[in-house]
Amino acid sequence: MGGNNNPDGKNQFSNCPAKDDKKVEELLRQYHQEGISNRRTISAMLREEGIIMGEKTVDRRRKAFGLFSSGLQTKLLHESERRQLIVDQMAKDPTSRQGPMTVKEGVAYDNGIHLTRAVIINEMRALDPKGFEIRDPTAKKVHRVPVVCLGPNHKWTGDGHDKLAEIGFPIWGMRDVWSGKWLGLWVVPSNRYKVTVAYLYLCLVETYGGIPIQSTTDCGSETTRVYGFANALREAFAPELPISELPAHRFLKSIHNTPMERGWLRLRLQWGDNVKVFWEAGAHLYNSDDPRQRYVELVHWLWPTLIQKELDYLRKRLNGHKIRYDKNKILPSGASPNTMMKLHTRYGGEDGLIPVDLGLIGQLKEELGGPGLTQFVDTPYAERALEVFQSLNVEKLTFQNVWEVYKAMMPLMYPTY
Repeated sequence: MGGNNNPDGKNQFSNCPAKDDKKVEELLRQYHQEGISNRRTISAMLREEGIIMGEKTVDRRRKAFGLFSSGLQTKLLHESERRQLIVDQMAKDPTSRQGPMTVKEGVAYDNGIHLTRAVIINEMRALDPKGFEIRDPTAKKVHRVPVVCLGPNHKWTGDGHDKLAEIGFPIWGMRDVWSGKWLGLWVVPSNRYKVTVAYLYLCLVETYGGIPIQSTTDCGSETTRVYGFANALREAFAPELPISELPAHRFLKSIHNTPMERGWLRLRLQWGDNVKVFWEAGAHLYNSDDPRQRYVELVHWLWPTLIQKELDYLRKRLNGHKIRYDKNKILPSGASPNTMMKLHTRYGGEDGLIPVDLGLIGQLKEELGGPGLTQFVDTPYAERALEVFQSLNVEKLTFQNVWEVYKAMMPLMYPTY
């Protein structure tokens, strides 16, 4: 007897979600955004979320949601549409540091559309031929030793990034060493204030529900509180791991903190250098070197708000970026940090996370000073600025429009302006 014997789209798995399940759609779109298209991998990742779905059903659901491969999607779009998607990404990169793969990922993250690499390369060569010369690597390389780690959450490593500090916006971040996943990226008033750095470390502990077996940072004075917390928490929640035999925290010279140094380099080339260009575009509106500057608070609310939003977006992109397979690499490769973290057993990893009392972590965060440690302006001013910003009905705050937003907010924040 002909016809569709399965009109509801359910497979042999009795608890496979219905076709209109919102969580499944959200996850499939997220995986598509990150470039994960292998149905076996998707099925395994859904299983980690408690969702049982066979590989064929994964294919059907992806098709139903319009999640197509780069080859098919490229054919479906008109040439002018493809070009506009690429131009929009290149407009975010006035220093021409982002190569075809970065542009490809940007198009996917912003639009949920995958274009073929060949089409992107051809368009970029036509639009900005000198960009390929600019990206030719010529920097002197520091000798690196292979990084060894046994699995996710065995080791977290943190460091500060000062390339934007000269315009007033230092950054601090932390990565999981085994997977390369960015655990957190923040713009802060100071990445050399030990209480702020300790607070950010505790934020990660709270977010992930535990501490790693070991953490590493450089040996600056700002990391001494992290050292103290790492030791105290591990002694309290994993006493079977003697600190004397396996340190809870290690200090490294920044240049030898390979995961962070490589991460900062990529962040600077793809993003940080561009931030400076957009900042300097407003030099006629705001001079940070002028001690008589009256409107520093508005800049210190608006720009950190934008930078943090961009850091969150960048962290999401980097964690979804598929790392090229390298047979000589000791740590896993050939997948994105998100995939390796979630399916760590497939890549030979063992999760080392040590659960802790999250109530205690929350208490420690408050004792340090709470969210105010990461704010550039006081809470009443931030609330007023947000109210004014929302009244402008700005669709999206970007580096391209931030100074226009600044000009629009000025008379509303300062009536005597």
